[in-house]
Amino acid sequence: MATLNMAPRSTVLVVDDTADNLTLVSGLLGGLYTVRLANNGEKALAMAAGHPPNLILLDIMMPGMDGYEVCRRLKDDPRTRDVPVIFLTAKAEMADEEQGFALGAVDYITKPISPPIVLARVKTHIALQALADALRHKNEYLEHEVEERTLEIAAIQDVTILALASLAETRDADTGNHIRRTQHYVQALARNLQGHPRFSHFLTDRNITMLFKSAPLHDIGKVGIPDRILLKPGRLEPFEFEIMKTHTTVGRDAIAHAERSLGTPVAFLTMAKEIALSHQEKWDGSGYPEALAGDAIPISARLMALADVYDALISRRVYKEGMPHEQASEIILAGKGSHFDPDVVDSFAAIEHEFRAIALRFSDSDQDIQDKADYLGLTGLNTAAGQA
Repeated sequence: MATLNMAPRSTVLVVDDTADNLTLVSGLLGGLYTVRLANNGEKALAMAAGHPPNLILLDIMMPGMDGYEVCRRLKDDPRTRDVPVIFLTAKAEMADEEQGFALGAVDYITKPISPPIVLARVKTHIALQALADALRHKNEYLEHEVEERTLEIAAIQDVTILALASLAETRDADTGNHIRRTQHYVQALARNLQGHPRFSHFLTDRNITMLFKSAPLHDIGKVGIPDRILLKPGRLEPFEFEIMKTHTTVGRDAIAHAERSLGTPVAFLTMAKEIALSHQEKWDGSGYPEALAGDAIPISARLMALADVYDALISRRVYKEGMPHEQASEIILAGKGSHFDPDVVDSFAAIEHEFRAIALRFSDSDQDIQDKADYLGLTGLNTAAGQA
């Protein structure tokens, strides 16, 4: 024969220093609830903290710690602060009742008690607490679900960005992990400049995260460049270079189109548009596509400009070998105030070791790891160790 699953009884902790009162209330409630008894405040606090009851009936006038202090400590303890407290006392003045409610009690019953009133109020407050607990647990569940979905959406977003960026990079077999390296270079520069007075307003933690997400899309416009130009193993003719330069506007327009399709501005896409359009601008105004100069160039694009050039210098291409770090660094430093924002160059100089580490970490092949180790001044590094 099947047995019914009976819901567990609610527990009521009765606190009173008088044995007769404990016996009276226990007898009144024992048929409906699990009743636990405490004859002083210290014992009540220990019992409540160890196994929090569903409700506490609390006398006020007790030797040692009175009921007011017990209630105060119950509400200060995270383990018991949500347990409803009903004062059950002979103190019948309005000021006493006001003090009880001020301390967090949910009800106040005066002695001598009326059994129907006690039973009704205990039942009501246990039901209300059960509802409150259910709502709290539901909220915690929903918060957890929202957090999980948010992380999932962020992960999908990151993977989608990298997939789109990689699509552009696969058009050029030589670029390899270029997008990952430049992504980390930009992040390193941003973190180093975060406290700089010229950049602190922009380089918040949130914006640095957005920069990291946006950076891989800087060359997304390459998908619009013909292979005969993009893959040409040599110097471009002037007319070919003019076509190559359009990858900045093609990239910006593609991202803008995607944003319009969403119907709402997206923070990381705003930065992605800036980076795609302006990462080839130069501090002195000699860059493209808009010949912007100085602070007219978005900060995001200024960081990407240096990261992009550095990586191009140290990386092997079909038309050139990778350049040693020291030589690439000299070119970067020489571009201070002409090609690059002077403060961004100073930041690069301060964290060159981070650029070296990033370049090695995201090398394109086993041979390239060893080559880059040599170029970056880490001659003799074991390739397997470099991969680790």
